[in-house]
Amino acid sequence: MEQHERACTSILVGKNASLDGSTLIARNDDTFLPNTPQRFLVHPAVKGQKKTLTSYLNGFKAELPADAYRYQAVPNVDLNKEGVYDESGFNEKNVAMSATESTYGSERTLAYDPLVVDGMDEDTMQTMVLPYIDSAVDGVKRLGALIKEFGSPAGNSVLFSDKDDVWYMEIVTGHLWVAQRIPDDAYAVAANQVAIQQVDFNDPANFMWADGIQEFVESHHLNPDKTGWNFRHIFGTDTEKDRHYNTPRVWFAQRYFNPEIEQDPESSELPFICHTDRKIGVEDIEYILGSHYNETEFDPLGHGSDADKYRYRPIGLNRTQNSHVLQIRNDVPTEQAAIMWMSFGYPAFTPYVPFYGNSTDTDPSYSETPLKFDFKSAYWMYRAVSVLVESYHSKFAEANNAYLKDAREQQRRLIAATDAAAAKLSGTALTDYLTEQNHAMVADMRQRTMDFFGELIVAGLDLSKLTFNIDKNL
Repeated sequence: MEQHERACTSILVGKNASLDGSTLIARNDDTFLPNTPQRFLVHPAVKGQKKTLTSYLNGFKAELPADAYRYQAVPNVDLNKEGVYDESGFNEKNVAMSATESTYGSERTLAYDPLVVDGMDEDTMQTMVLPYIDSAVDGVKRLGALIKEFGSPAGNSVLFSDKDDVWYMEIVTGHLWVAQRIPDDAYAVAANQVAIQQVDFNDPANFMWADGIQEFVESHHLNPDKTGWNFRHIFGTDTEKDRHYNTPRVWFAQRYFNPEIEQDPESSELPFICHTDRKIGVEDIEYILGSHYNETEFDPLGHGSDADKYRYRPIGLNRTQNSHVLQIRNDVPTEQAAIMWMSFGYPAFTPYVPFYGNSTDTDPSYSETPLKFDFKSAYWMYRAVSVLVESYHSKFAEANNAYLKDAREQQRRLIAATDAAAAKLSGTALTDYLTEQNHAMVADMRQRTMDFFGELIVAGLDLSKLTFNIDKNL
């Protein structure tokens, strides 16, 4: 059965490192093909369900627990061809999960704990975990227990957060994994390569791991270092592909957050846990997830030589199906704290639309994505704008930046107004109100986007090569 490689980029931020005390986890969902249509929906809470989950990718089947929390999901439209991939979202307990970041283990470790062909594949992980957890730690524990029971057919990394904790979990062989808590004052970036470095087995508050992993490494003589226990060195890869496909993305993100530090984009020793003197906002993460080595010689849309422009794989791609930032705020009531910022277009060119987690459904333009192009669909509308902007990037870049800036400004206004009104509500009335506001923000961004699309079409008329000016009457 064919499997399509999903190559993503992830960013995690502790609450004291963020601009407003939020925890933040974010990821680009990059697929093998430019178009893998997705939709955004809310699964209701259920009691007493009897349901078997089946993976298209490898036929894996498992019975789901009887009771499940309400949760958001961003699945593929064509489940029978592409797999489920609920991808990202919050459950009703304000726990966030994003799955997965494809991660590759070394042949030495896989030789002794090979991938399990019919194990729990990546397209089922979100569905098997998010509706059943009450915290980020619960997420790591539940997924770890499932990997122990069923095994994994691929290397994957998974992001979890709640209002206090941010965790990154790396599954690299059939049954072995390590998870690390991102310190409150730190950020981390990962890009399809084992990222976690030194593991402290005497610090269970900040590290979790698969049973027997230390004994496994020792018995098979897998630790290449004379001192320490570096998960990346033991289980990860260090190849030419990594240096051109993976490490440059981490380098660019760290360069943005820490411009004072000079590093090699092809270094295999870029740090996982990082600190910066500045506070990190949602807009910073959006910029990085949509970036393409902006203002460097490596920018495919820039002015460098072809050798430089196409040397490294950018962060934001035409293959990015959705890009999301999952924010849990600590300066508002819990019931309105969770917001998912999501871009359905190329994240370099389209806005991230905010959605409150405490909601019961999504606008039909998000929940009813068709497989074929339809302007009524948010997925197809934003991708159409992306194609048009990139096609005439040198001409449209300034207008595109203005469109994105105005959208971000308006979104902050809308959220501030919604928060103020929401503070006076509770229970079902609050959930209903936030659901309505999600619809209102979708409508506002749709109108802005259609107006911008019209501007691009009118401007594009003057860019045609099929013109010949000789007389104003001819």
